Amino acid sequence: MVILLRPHFMADALDVVTRSFNINNKLGPKLEAAAEQNAILRIGWTNAGDPVPKNGELGLCPAIPEGAKIRALGTLGSWTAAFGKGGTFTIQGDAGSFLGAANNGNVITCERSAGNYAGFAMASGKISVLDGCGDDLGSCMSGGLIVVRGNAGLRVGGGMSGGIVVVDGDIGNDPGAGMTGGKIIVNGRCPNPPDGVVLRPISEAELADLNKDINDENFQIPNDSVCLEASDLSNTPTKERVVSAGDLSMIGLVPTNNSRNMPYATCDTVALLGERSESNTPIALPLPLFPVIQDGNLLANNKKNNSSKVVENQPFIVHNNPRNIDFLSLHIDNLVHATDTLPSCGGALIDMTGMPSMNAEEIDGMLVAIRSLLGLEKPFGFSDGVGRIESLHSSAAYHNCDIAVCVIEDETGISEAASLPLIGRSTKSNLANTYTESGVSIGFSASADDLAKLCAAGLKFVCCSIPADDYQIIADWLSNLHAELSETLQRLGLESIDALSRQNLRALDYETAAVSGLRLTGYERPLPHWFAR
Repeated sequence: MVILLRPHFMADALDVVTRSFNINNKLGPKLEAAAEQNAILRIGWTNAGDPVPKNGELGLCPAIPEGAKIRALGTLGSWTAAFGKGGTFTIQGDAGSFLGAANNGNVITCERSAGNYAGFAMASGKISVLDGCGDDLGSCMSGGLIVVRGNAGLRVGGGMSGGIVVVDGDIGNDPGAGMTGGKIIVNGRCPNPPDGVVLRPISEAELADLNKDINDENFQIPNDSVCLEASDLSNTPTKERVVSAGDLSMIGLVPTNNSRNMPYATCDTVALLGERSESNTPIALPLPLFPVIQDGNLLANNKKNNSSKVVENQPFIVHNNPRNIDFLSLHIDNLVHATDTLPSCGGALIDMTGMPSMNAEEIDGMLVAIRSLLGLEKPFGFSDGVGRIESLHSSAAYHNCDIAVCVIEDETGISEAASLPLIGRSTKSNLANTYTESGVSIGFSASADDLAKLCAAGLKFVCCSIPADDYQIIADWLSNLHAELSETLQRLGLESIDALSRQNLRALDYETAAVSGLRLTGYERPLPHWFAR
């Protein structure tokens, strides 16, 4: 068992995370009872009512259910009251970044200022901030209402597709950048909007509806406010996606000094993930593989036979409706609704490719919110592109992730062969002496040889697409992978998938040897430039 210790300068951050988890754990069972009794739960006061303001706790009160009411006192960190489901949250103090992120019905009031990305990816509900906020207010929101009294920072409403953002104050540059829908109402200084956004006076009908929605006798939007909205999108150019130009066909698998095993010899193809302590149960992958599918309902099959057992025992990475052994993929497109199934899935994989850049405190806040719903005993991890492999691995190690998945198809064009030394070096420098397992996501359906080659390169598991959206085809594919991977290990004289190493790999052509650092077949050593300083 590996025991991880953060450096001394990280102790305060770890203490804040621990306190935040404890608050969420104590709060969870009380929410439904308080909602039924119409009672207000308080954070930042003693049982006797004496104020004890919070200081930096983050990820508090995720997924507040309908009817629940919470009031907090103090300065709270990032990802406060995220994933709201219809409750009411009021903070008497300041809030950090991502206040009310992925809100889907909460009514949130911050009586002082909020940080960056308030209302990020919000779908419905209302957020009120009474003393200004940071950059990227209402970023990527699709619905709901955000009202800010005071100034707001850069890129208000950036990437929004619906909903309304109201700012009673000055705003920074690039308002509405990338917006495709919704409205931004500004009563204050408003810079010229970027291309794709038009600025116009607000109409009387819009003003009446807006003040009705705000529903505050002491605060009304005046008729000299301006409205920003998306212009005609018909001329928006479509971007062609850059894909990797290679595969693994020019990498060969060769035996070392081991004798060939008999055809009936059994081989161990199981990969264990999440072995972080004695308190949690690791996930056993029958194959070093995470097939990726959109909807977990595809895996439902009432016919009990040998092929169904293969699918039933194989964990998948699922975007919607995961089973209790599957990992739920969390990304910006499903962040609002996917958290409903977090308590019932087997783990979570957070796709960082579409998420905003976050510092360590903001990632901690996101993890506290998500893992409070998921369960601390379940494994979790990050995925990101191969172009950001160092950042992915260092962040995964710092935040004690169970898995870190490097996505090859990240529009950098880096081939599978060229990515192997990048992943290997980063794994050695960032993940040594940690329990974080390194995996890779490829852009095609894997074969048994692909699994063996990638495991020999030092990867613990492979994520890939399924061959077809058909239950029987998936079952046959998994069964064939089991048989063919065992045959490959027998041919190489190995008893376990863990016994594979780079010594079993050969580059079959000069180009592959040049970019991968593998031994060139025939030459039987890496090309000389890999030894140059």
